[in-house]
Amino acid sequence: MTKTIFLCLIAFILGQPVYGEATARVIVPGYHDKYSNLVRQLEGGQTNIDYKEFRESFLESEQFKIAAKEHTELGALRKKMHELMAKSKYAEIIVVAKKMLSIDYTDMEAHKVLRQTCKILGETANANRYHDIEFGLLNSILKGGDGKSCATGWPVIQVTEEYFILEMLGAKLLRQSLEHGNKVCDKMEVETDQKKQTYYFEVSKVFEGYGKMGIK
Repeated sequence: MTKTIFLCLIAFILGQPVYGEATARVIVPGYHDKYSNLVRQLEGGQTNIDYKEFRESFLESEQFKIAAKEHTELGALRKKMHELMAKSKYAEIIVVAKKMLSIDYTDMEAHKVLRQTCKILGETANANRYHDIEFGLLNSILKGGDGKSCATGWPVIQVTEEYFILEMLGAKLLRQSLEHGNKVCDKMEVETDQKKQTYYFEVSKVFEGYGKMGIK
């Protein structure tokens, strides 16, 4: 092997991306809208924001249009994240979860998994940051109602928020139906600790999002 070939080989190797911390970062949207600015703040550690405003800003953002097109990719990443969690592949979990947040930074499950994984790895500052974001997002929904009726349903902007909350409640979904009144709600009949209960989610913003995606 000549010196020239050897140097070229070294340059090629050094130029390859490393699957790990080097790629474990959230790509902040490059727009100058409210959503992009808030993602930048949160990634910078400024977690004391209005999370309801943040979630709603996602619907109005340029990134929402991109996320709509990457819906299938986001689902594939979620599936991959669960597979990696089952194998305790922590470094790879972080990479995948941050790819999810690069698509949709309001994704509570991705924040939850990052919180748990960073805690396992002893990354206390990051664990605390993702804890604050996860529960900031969650509480911005739960404080909007009590979920006991359509009139007081929890206001969500995406269906994934509904299923995340049901999972946090340890609820198994039995039946889902749409209820119309002064508000439009998803009526979720569930079972928790062997008890049957019903929760309501106010979904007007969900349908607003569907409209922006061209879904009728």
